[in-house]
Amino acid sequence: MSSIKQLGFAQFILFMIFFKIILLPFSFLYYLVTTLRNHLFNIGYSHSFKFDIPVINVGNLRVGGTGKTPHVEYLISLLKDRYKVATLSRGYGRRTQGFIIADEDSDASLIGDEPMQYYRKFAQDIVVNVCEDRAYAIPQILFEREETQVILLDDAYQHRTVIPSLNILLSDFKNPFYKDWLLPSGRLRESRHGASRADVIIISKCPENLSKSQMKDIKREVRKYCKESTPVFFTSFKYGQPKAIYDTHIEPAGNANVLLFSGIADSEVLRKKIDSDYKLTKNIDFSDHHKYSENDIQSIIRAFNEIKEENKFILTTEKDMVKLTDKRIIEIFSGYPVFYIPVEVYFLYEEQKFDDLVIRTITDHAAFK
Repeated sequence: MSSIKQLGFAQFILFMIFFKIILLPFSFLYYLVTTLRNHLFNIGYSHSFKFDIPVINVGNLRVGGTGKTPHVEYLISLLKDRYKVATLSRGYGRRTQGFIIADEDSDASLIGDEPMQYYRKFAQDIVVNVCEDRAYAIPQILFEREETQVILLDDAYQHRTVIPSLNILLSDFKNPFYKDWLLPSGRLRESRHGASRADVIIISKCPENLSKSQMKDIKREVRKYCKESTPVFFTSFKYGQPKAIYDTHIEPAGNANVLLFSGIADSEVLRKKIDSDYKLTKNIDFSDHHKYSENDIQSIIRAFNEIKEENKFILTTEKDMVKLTDKRIIEIFSGYPVFYIPVEVYFLYEEQKFDDLVIRTITDHAAFK
């Protein structure tokens, strides 16, 4: 039986390799288009704008899954007590268009799930904005909120109409950009050499026991595509205790059975975490930025009811939680123990060095304003 399974897995790997080879010509065409676009920006044919206010961008080369949201939240926490901070996101998946400033009437359908998460956590400290065109939005922010001192761009590495004061590139430890290929045979939005625009590179989702020699090897690979002077940092995720989304008398215990559902780009790290702390009995993966329907919620409840043990609860991510506040969804989930798990970024080493670099970028920008 095991030999049959191994044969099936080998056939699958061969199929995937063959499939990627078939897509290589399309990846080459994608390479030509993105390289030409970047060249036009580099020579000044396509216009980029630099603003008087410090602009810090957090982005990546790969499609999804590098942990941008927790890193933006790290920056918010670092800066919110020092400066008047505004965030600017595209608002992916929202049903609206154009420039919007989040307010108490906003929800994920109006501004997108990630901006809604920022607003929910930091509404008293920052201004949350969404717009597809960042170069248009920044003057709008300064007009509407003239006290703004720093703007954090969420996922704008390829949005070259804005020249950031600090360009932070994230790369997933498990899927580093230097091992990936361009779309559609790979997951890169642009060539690996796009890393040369980064002022800082962060390898995210690292194992907490990552050794110094492993870091050295990763830095050597990274610096084949960026400037030698570009600092490289390593971060990991720290998960908090599950928090109830709705009223419940249940308190999650270490031996509890968990139904986990999520709509994120890569749930592997989360699954491993939950399975180490609890009993991950059922996992349901939805697509990234998934919009939950009543049928989705009903299917989650059916799967939960199939877990025979009494000691059990439903768990999701903070990003998904902000999309579960619709009145009908609350009614369907009524009486069920539904929790979300918060996540934070932490640096394996040199956290202070990174913090100082960010603060220095802002103060230097102000000095030469």
